[in-house]
Amino acid sequence: MFTQDIHGRSAYYLQLEEQFGAHNYHPIPVVLEKGEGVFLYDVEGTRYYDFLSGYSAVNQGHCHPKIIHALIEQATKLTLTSRAFHSNLLGEYSKFITAYFGYDKVLPMNTGVEGGETAIKLARRWAYDKKGIEENKARIIFAEGNFWGRTLAAISSSTDPSSYKGFGPYMPGFGLVPYNDIAALEKAFQDKNVAAFMVEPIQGEAGVVIPDDGYLKAVRELCTEYNVLFIADEIQTGLCRTGKMLACDHDQVRPDILILGKALSGGTMPVSAVLCDDAIMMNIKPGEHGSTYGGNPLACAVAMASLQVLKDEGMAANADAMGMLLRDELAKLKSPFITTIRGKGLLNAIVIKHDNKDASWDLCLALKENGLLAKPTHGDKIRFAPPLIINREQVLECVEIINRSLQVLQ
Repeated sequence: MFTQDIHGRSAYYLQLEEQFGAHNYHPIPVVLEKGEGVFLYDVEGTRYYDFLSGYSAVNQGHCHPKIIHALIEQATKLTLTSRAFHSNLLGEYSKFITAYFGYDKVLPMNTGVEGGETAIKLARRWAYDKKGIEENKARIIFAEGNFWGRTLAAISSSTDPSSYKGFGPYMPGFGLVPYNDIAALEKAFQDKNVAAFMVEPIQGEAGVVIPDDGYLKAVRELCTEYNVLFIADEIQTGLCRTGKMLACDHDQVRPDILILGKALSGGTMPVSAVLCDDAIMMNIKPGEHGSTYGGNPLACAVAMASLQVLKDEGMAANADAMGMLLRDELAKLKSPFITTIRGKGLLNAIVIKHDNKDASWDLCLALKENGLLAKPTHGDKIRFAPPLIINREQVLECVEIINRSLQVLQ
């Protein structure tokens, strides 16, 4: 295995985490203290290209000046009221984001997994109040390979043993079908108690698994035919990451419930949102769902700035162009260790083939040594997802770093 010696300030901070923090992550051994645009800097001052973007939370680039300005300006006025009182920004934000995405209502939350939980609650309540499903019988269908968090509900829909093993019993009322399999989905819909199908347009954590063209369109048609809600988990794939504002836009479909998070705050704080129309949203009554921090004034100001920046700076178009360039240049390397290059926009992945089971990890350590930060997922896959502001010259430099780093696998 490729190893690295960690010295100086980095070693100090790593030791603190090791001694006093829970061991629920296995990070690349780098200690970061500054971010700017597409770059991150460690405590020794070394600069790196960020090819993870906080799992697509930093689409707009690190510390985008307009987002930081909105954050600081609002932080000097009012940060939190709870939902016991109104604020002057929640209504403005609600109007802004519903118009932006074309829905009647928004329910603001904080984290992505809270967005997923909210969507499921909305779907269950709709099933009882509108579809006429018997109380406590509603079922939610998920795609195998999904990942939307680590709450008990989220792991109950997981097919990854590292997520669910040892944490049962699990949430009832969930079902699974293979991803990208319309026939299996239609078979599942024969159950009259199915309320919703929740799916990632592209499966991110599974290794950037892209469905066939037209899959989402077929999902939309099936959901309409069987009166089942189409829930799109766009927490990672949304907000220009795949070269469109939403990944669903590639198939020109509109989900019944849209879940957003991550880049909704430009990576500055936890902000998520669930959008749908009145027929679904208005079944939830006061006191039945909420969050102390959901829709706080600081989050509202930051989210509006983050969304505005995406459009003003043409980040969807840049993600599309730079993503094609990245995949084309990676293909030109003709590396015997890369079996697959896939992606849309700037959500990309490579699959590594090597006799060493730690090859992907070793490659990521070599990338770090050469000035680029990425991390493996599911063993042999590495995501390449830089901030959407990356330019042509920087993409070409990053491909050269990748090429140089591949030598560690020789």
